[in-house]
Amino acid sequence: MSPEEIKSESNTPKDFIREIVVEDLKSGKNGTRVHTRFPPEPNGYLHIGHAKSISLNFGIANEFSGKCNLRFDDTNPVKEEVEYVESIAADVKWLGFDWEDRMFYASDYFDTLYKYAEDLILKGKAYICDLNAEQTRLYRGTLTEPGKDSPFRNRSVEENLDLFRRMKAGEFEEGSKTLRAKIDMSSPNINMRDPVMYRILKTEHHRTGDVWQIYPMYDYAHCVSDAVEGITHSICTLEFEDHRPLYDWFLDEIQTQYHPQQIEFARFNLSYTVLSKRKLNELVQKKLVDSWDDPRMPTLAGFRRRGYTPASIRNMCEKVGVAKRENITDIAFLEFSIREDLNKHALRTMAVLNPLKVTITNYPDDSTEELDAVNNPEDPAAGTRKVPFSKVLYIERDDFKVDPPKGYFRLFPGNEVRLRWAYFVKCTGYNLDESTGEVSEIFCTYDPASKGGDSPDGRKVKGTIHWVSAADAIDGEVRLYDRLFSVYNPNDVEEGKSYLDYINPDSLKVLQNCKLEPSLTNAVAGINYQFERQGYFCVDSKDSKPGSLVFNRTVTLRDTWAKMENKSKTS
Repeated sequence: MSPEEIKSESNTPKDFIREIVVEDLKSGKNGTRVHTRFPPEPNGYLHIGHAKSISLNFGIANEFSGKCNLRFDDTNPVKEEVEYVESIAADVKWLGFDWEDRMFYASDYFDTLYKYAEDLILKGKAYICDLNAEQTRLYRGTLTEPGKDSPFRNRSVEENLDLFRRMKAGEFEEGSKTLRAKIDMSSPNINMRDPVMYRILKTEHHRTGDVWQIYPMYDYAHCVSDAVEGITHSICTLEFEDHRPLYDWFLDEIQTQYHPQQIEFARFNLSYTVLSKRKLNELVQKKLVDSWDDPRMPTLAGFRRRGYTPASIRNMCEKVGVAKRENITDIAFLEFSIREDLNKHALRTMAVLNPLKVTITNYPDDSTEELDAVNNPEDPAAGTRKVPFSKVLYIERDDFKVDPPKGYFRLFPGNEVRLRWAYFVKCTGYNLDESTGEVSEIFCTYDPASKGGDSPDGRKVKGTIHWVSAADAIDGEVRLYDRLFSVYNPNDVEEGKSYLDYINPDSLKVLQNCKLEPSLTNAVAGINYQFERQGYFCVDSKDSKPGSLVFNRTVTLRDTWAKMENKSKTS
């Protein structure tokens, strides 16, 4: 939008950040430019909380005809890897956003950052400190007590400059010296008590190799990178609110051409989930999940592998909105978003996850017919498919009871049900496995006049069940994924316990030898399916291979957890 369009816009901005952007455009601030950035640290995979920031930064740029950069704040080579860089770029693209030719790295500006640091030394605004990390912490003071000056705070400019250059040359050991900003050790804001700007790290960087022996701290590198790129609105989460005075101090002292405005919003939190990178990394390292892209993980890679769509995540981010106070979004809201999206376009198919053999005694032997099945009743353009029907079928074991409870409308001796897209069938008997006592086969008769699932004589049945033809079924593995944690907020646990104590033991159930409709033979990753009456599923992009299909459950058809939670409240 141009400033003229903004001024004539009658709609109220939908959040306080956009209100700020609108006012800046109206006033002509920043030359009527809007330039944002998404600046992840490449020390892990992106999670669902990052999707909120990505959508906000790229969304604002798109709405106001601006630009949004993707920048990696890669200032700590100890924790950063190329794998993380590649996964982050893939996730941003998957969500549907384009940084065009504006992919940057803080390491692009290492020379500039070093020059500005020397300038601060020359101005008497930075000094070399010999305190170790523990001593620095003790000298910093507490939230209620002021800090005290480092004994090295009053070194001369000449000595500080000489030591800094020797640090850069690699003359000193890690931890022996730091460069600190000289601000105010009695400041009520602890971030302003002479923060560290550079530390010695003799670790190879994934982009610069072993060229640098010193690396800038995040708070220093981040604001300077914003300024170098001409960012207008530096949007970040609330934990950086107390860092804003330091952000402004660095840019004021350096006197950069551009001085972005830092704006904080409440980070995205999700129930039954942890979003701390440290905790997510711990889950991976302790092998409590398979990997960063395990479908139980709240990473974008995990959601993608589980079958979530970019549209469902973007829609959720938009509906949740932008808040000024921390809160927790119920994961049911995210699950509703994916159901709403998949219901519109997911292809319907039939899959029997716990098969029980059914023989239709009055159906012709060695005969097969093809029945018409609707691919998606919500989308007429999706058309129909052919489903083979034969004498021997598989149905779900739960769809048959020898002694049914009251209100059970599926198969039991003497009862009649509708087979989806097929015929009415009536149970006439069953066999038991002598070794286990379980039902091994049931026998039915079918009504040839009820083809398509309706009876010409007008009789009604209360149950409709799905099935697959035994002769045509393909085998597959189905993984039933569920919430990784069993409590609403695993970050808030009982004293003496860890969030790890609340991992849901039923977060993954693996079902072997499931019987799948033959239309799934050529199923590929990236296509969503609704297994009728079972939920939404997708092909696993990692473990599935031609002839050895693996399907992941994306989400159930209904919020089964809500029922459990309601029961627990009333019991």
